[in-house]
Amino acid sequence: MLDPNDIVGVSFWLISAAMVAATYFFTVERDRVKGKWKTSLSVAAMVTGVAAIHYFYMRGVWVESGKSPLVFRYVDWLITVPLQFVEFYFILAAITTVRATLFWKLMVFSLIMLVFGFVGELKLMNTWLAFAIGMAAWIYILFEIFMGEASKINAASGTAASKKAYSALKWIVSVGWVIYPIGYVMGQGEGGEGTLNLIYNLADLVNKIAFGAIIWSAAVSDSEA
Repeated sequence: MLDPNDIVGVSFWLISAAMVAATYFFTVERDRVKGKWKTSLSVAAMVTGVAAIHYFYMRGVWVESGKSPLVFRYVDWLITVPLQFVEFYFILAAITTVRATLFWKLMVFSLIMLVFGFVGELKLMNTWLAFAIGMAAWIYILFEIFMGEASKINAASGTAASKKAYSALKWIVSVGWVIYPIGYVMGQGEGGEGTLNLIYNLADLVNKIAFGAIIWSAAVSDSEA
């Protein structure tokens, strides 16, 4: 049973319910928007739906054992994080022709970031070396979406709605995602599992649901214009 004094456990319960609610909302709202935005809302629903499934398992692991559900966490991220970068591609592809190489660059570097985070937390290699490699991949992604090809395409061809969505999403990936390395670092100390999971849970709540909400807001405003 869930201990009401277990803040981390309560956060697992709250976020799993929030992910289900967000999935339902994005799915239903898909019918309100124009065709080019429907796929983006479908992907947003996939992100929160996959996260909800994994949160059901993660909360069980935490409540029953008090251990960090590391494998479930990274399996979730290995699916949902690349899907979030797919959103950048779809937003740009809806307004102009975009090279497939842009999609693959975002995909590959997001996977590098996650894989090295995973092996670092498992202690399969030096924790801080893995952290540095993952951070380097994230910094490249930030360069791409702020100053690289993706940014230039958005600036040259974007509509008002797509530019609004792109701008908000790039700040989610930069400011919002900085929560994750903070959790990684704080979780390395003795007894840091609770802190790590609380920070990761809050980060997922902000970054997955807010990410989808930004897509929804742009889609609705563009469709009703």
